[in-house]
Amino acid sequence: DIEDFHAGKALVEELSRSKFEAINAKLFQKTLEPVKRVLQDAGLKRHEIHEVVMVGGSTRIPKIQSLIQDFFDLPKPPVHKVNPDEAVAVGAAIQGGIL
Repeated sequence: DIEDFHAGKALVEELSRSKFEAINAKLFQKTLEPVKRVLQDAGLKRHEIHEVVMVGGSTRIPKIQSLIQDFFDLPKPPVHKVNPDEAVAVGAAIQGGIL
């Protein structure tokens, strides 16, 4: 529901998961592009990744999780219950160490 969508009227629309996934299929596929670039930059192959940690709002979308799991052929879904602030801090520390 979106209150006051237009001219004081609300927008109420039911959206099934399958319809949501169909509408966003191209966008979801685009999420793999930065993943591929990171692998290339790191000199790694998909099969060398055994666990994926995902952080952020879109990572909670089941289709995104399944795309990542399928892309890496992971036996279990990606980990996504991580504190985003801690993940950013750890990532920055790692990057700082690399630089």
